[in-house]
Amino acid sequence: MTIMVGQPLLSLRGIGKAFGKNAAVLEGVTLDVEKGEFLTLVGPSGCGKSTLLRLIAGLIAPSAGTLSFPAGRPEIAFVFQEPTLMPWATAAANARLALDLEGVKRGEAEARARAALQRVGLDGVAAYPRQLSGGMKMRVSIARAMAVRPQLLLMDEPFAALDEPSRQALNDDLLTLWREDGMTVVFVTHSLYESAYLSTRVAVMAPGRIAALLPQNPPAQRDESWRLTAEFAAAAGRISAALKGKP
Repeated sequence: MTIMVGQPLLSLRGIGKAFGKNAAVLEGVTLDVEKGEFLTLVGPSGCGKSTLLRLIAGLIAPSAGTLSFPAGRPEIAFVFQEPTLMPWATAAANARLALDLEGVKRGEAEARARAALQRVGLDGVAAYPRQLSGGMKMRVSIARAMAVRPQLLLMDEPFAALDEPSRQALNDDLLTLWREDGMTVVFVTHSLYESAYLSTRVAVMAPGRIAALLPQNPPAQRDESWRLTAEFAAAAGRISAALKGKP
């Protein structure tokens, strides 16, 4: 189906989610995700960010409301907070896993996995997960996602456990992948600074709902120097104010 001008990649209408008899984790969430945007979900622990991401991925079903892909379901990849690598497999075998599960021919799968590892700076790495740093493990996880050539990349706090230099380096690499591939990214983080740096739009969440949608206008090519500008500080300040419920 042809994507029409103004037609969202993903449409959420009145989404609710409750687990058993517990209070609802999400209530009445309505949101359009536009093709090619970098949308970040930011908010306090327990507000429903990860639940919303899993609903988008189809890992769980909503209790209420509708979730649809108006132009047809895209190829989706998911990067979790933990790298979730197979400890007995090399970096290349881990990067190839999703392709193996899809039944892609071994030669093609190996070529795509190698190319994905090269894109995240791990060209030629033949190590096992126990031999890799935390940042390198996450790079393998991202390579595994990129190997399937996703149109929609979902990321659930992927850099939360990393040291700040590794986190910032992966932020920059992720932006490069996003620009080069023209994919849509929905990214979950607790960090208002990370959300200000990465996003073209930020959804600020309060418990169970989206409290504010903040368009961002970062430079297309941004690096460490932009973090030191007044514009970056202002963007982070607007997100901080929204998190505190201030207009």
